[in-house]
Amino acid sequence: MKILTFLLLLISCPVSAEKISLDDLSAYMNGIITVESTFTQINENGSSSTGKMHLKRPGRIRFDYDPPNMGIVVVGGGQVAVFDPKSDNEPFRFPLRHTPLNIILEETVDFKKRNMVLEHVSDGPSTVLSLQDPSKAEYGYIKLFFTNNPIQLRQWVVDNNSGNRSIVVVEGWSEGQDVPDILFNIGAETMKQSR
Repeated sequence: MKILTFLLLLISCPVSAEKISLDDLSAYMNGIITVESTFTQINENGSSSTGKMHLKRPGRIRFDYDPPNMGIVVVGGGQVAVFDPKSDNEPFRFPLRHTPLNIILEETVDFKKRNMVLEHVSDGPSTVLSLQDPSKAEYGYIKLFFTNNPIQLRQWVVDNNSGNRSIVVVEGWSEGQDVPDILFNIGAETMKQSR
């Protein structure tokens, strides 16, 4: 609960200091090809989960949740698939463009385009950037937290405008790893889960 309280204070605190420019943040995101990291997800109700994340730009990210959750979220081929190990049903699917994560997984990230920026501030050691696609405002927004020196994405908040808000904090961020494409293949993961 302490980490949740700290993160909520960090998210809501007023900030004013030198911030990383939108051009530099866009260039940083465009420079990311692959990432492996661990993550902690904190949900609206205060519950939390941990796991491992793989990212491969453009358009692909995967979250493997640790026990007892054991869920998997696979984003690939323009789709998001949520695998529930407690269910015999097919994964729940929806288009990536229906989530704010799409903004940072696009082939070319340009935070200045389409009037997406809701907030762009700094608290000194980090820059906070809140984004919403104005053509898809009904799908919510994403708030990104970057360290300033060096620039690194450390956490994000996704609010999908339906009462679901989650915080993802990443640790052990490692770029440039060989991340196999099969990790983001929803069909292959569906077959694997059905065995």
